Amino acid sequence: MRVKIRGEVKEIKEGERLISILSEPDIIAARVNGKLVDLSYQPQEGDVIEPITFDDDDGKQIYWHSTAHIMAQAVKELFPNAKLAIGPAIENGFYYDFEVDRPFTTEDLEKIEAKMYEIIAKDLTFERVELPRDEARRMFEEMGEKFKVELIDEISDDVVSCYKQGDFIDLCKGPHVPSTGRIKYFKLLSTSGSYWRGDETRERLQRIYGISFTSKEKLDHFLQLLKEAEACDHRKLGTQLEYYSIGEPGPGLVLWHPKGATIRRIIEEFWIKEHIKRGYQLVYTPHIAKAELWQISGHFEYYRENMITFKMGQEDYVLKPMNCPFHILIYKSKIRSYRDLPIKYAELGTVYRYERSGVLHGLLRVRGFTQDDAHIFCRPDQVETEICEIIELARYMMEKFGFREYDVTLSVRDPADKESFAGRDEDWQHAEAALENVLKKLNIPYKRMVGEAAFYGPKIDIHLRDAMGRKWQGPTIQFDFNLPERFDVTYIGADNTPHNVVMIHRAILGAMERFMGTLVEHHKGAMPFWLAPVQIVVATITDAVIPYAEEIYRRLTGLNYRVELDTSNEKISYKVRMVAEKKIPYMVIVGKKEMESRRVAVRKRGEGDLGSMEWDAFMELLRGEENPLT
Repeated sequence: MRVKIRGEVKEIKEGERLISILSEPDIIAARVNGKLVDLSYQPQEGDVIEPITFDDDDGKQIYWHSTAHIMAQAVKELFPNAKLAIGPAIENGFYYDFEVDRPFTTEDLEKIEAKMYEIIAKDLTFERVELPRDEARRMFEEMGEKFKVELIDEISDDVVSCYKQGDFIDLCKGPHVPSTGRIKYFKLLSTSGSYWRGDETRERLQRIYGISFTSKEKLDHFLQLLKEAEACDHRKLGTQLEYYSIGEPGPGLVLWHPKGATIRRIIEEFWIKEHIKRGYQLVYTPHIAKAELWQISGHFEYYRENMITFKMGQEDYVLKPMNCPFHILIYKSKIRSYRDLPIKYAELGTVYRYERSGVLHGLLRVRGFTQDDAHIFCRPDQVETEICEIIELARYMMEKFGFREYDVTLSVRDPADKESFAGRDEDWQHAEAALENVLKKLNIPYKRMVGEAAFYGPKIDIHLRDAMGRKWQGPTIQFDFNLPERFDVTYIGADNTPHNVVMIHRAILGAMERFMGTLVEHHKGAMPFWLAPVQIVVATITDAVIPYAEEIYRRLTGLNYRVELDTSNEKISYKVRMVAEKKIPYMVIVGKKEMESRRVAVRKRGEGDLGSMEWDAFMELLRGEENPLT
């Protein structure tokens, strides 16, 4: 029997399993005809087989999910009354949720780790078991696994898959590594509270996070990066640097303090400048609207659970969850000609979404946030040009904020899932092809994500990589043929008849809140000079030099630098330390010597003491700092 392995045709025996065909020890699974499978799979004639190792993205997900199963088995052996919820692989590692009598402790995690080592040492086979749905439901019901029963009730297939290792069995699609002994090095990282389905009205659960690798060096490197990441956590730095606070008005709601508001204002000024330069028109829209608007848009049908609704008199209203329907109404306020297109509306629009409390996370997941939103109304022949220009704008702006590395995904619909996506097949094919053509034209590597499209159209997502290599959600470009049809958005063509407009949703920064959290962690709180809320601190050594310090302060503020004056009686060593802790770019120290010579003593963040210099030399130094606003 012939199959193709790594692009080469091979002869194999009928009934032979992948584990004997792909015998290299680092291979943990395979992709057969594009589908992920276990190494227990028996190839068929003509199969195209690609081996998967831990170094593949899919390989990491398989490895981490297998480790989650081992952890779940260990928990069940140590805590027999624990109820299993879900245990997915995530971007960096895995977690598993359990319903238990009490929260897990640090000592519990140590015991669970020890039990996991025992399970790994037994080298138990991960065995795929396929059962009729009713039989699987009955089995998990008898086991008392109520969450698994609920999940099975939502499966429409007649047969469901489970995975078994030793006496432990779990509901799972797979695939997995061949056996528990393939998991080499791991660490349970933390535990926290969660809710079943992220819904605070449902059962309270305990979540354990973990990570695993194929070598000790990789594990040690990750743990070191994790330690660095904890030091630059935006939630910690946001408080320390007095940028913002979260949750006091209500879960997921942000208070911007003066310093954070300053950074945000600078970002917005830069954003506005670059958009006006590229032909966008700024608009403002209400924070609420009649529910009828969202019924027309389809959001009530596809997005209702995330919307915040209320009554005003006898009418139903919605707190704005997105800006697009408003921009459509502005476009429709008069007849548009093909000569008018493209029309680009941009708005820093604040929106509100009901995110479950279990998923709220600092600035990265909130309930009230401001989108740097824009919608482009164009003709079909203008689509690719507009998408190219959006990507170039995104690249330019991200670079100015210090992001130079990123990954790109193209999210398309799953053709087999008709219920989750609106629109006709031909519309989807045209839209997906347009986005893909642009990525190829610009030579941008991308990963195709089937089933990850928005309900109204495919999208391009740009995931930023920060200074530690972590990925963050960044710019997004979404093709929409659904809303123009629902709202009858047209233009008059050269033939004097109406034509459906093409609508492109796009955000460069995404949400201002999430982007701020990303920015803080990327720069570890030390904002670039042009973004720093306080750029320079002028500090005195003695009271006698206060008049000269005040003169320097006035000259700097007169040049529009953001400056603080510190004339307190604290020792200069304390003042230097405080400036360092607040991550302020420059410090001007004024003593008797500086006053008499009419010079300034300068310290620069990251470089330390630059010595005494003439005023003109200091000005030249400041002018050398990049400022995209000038």
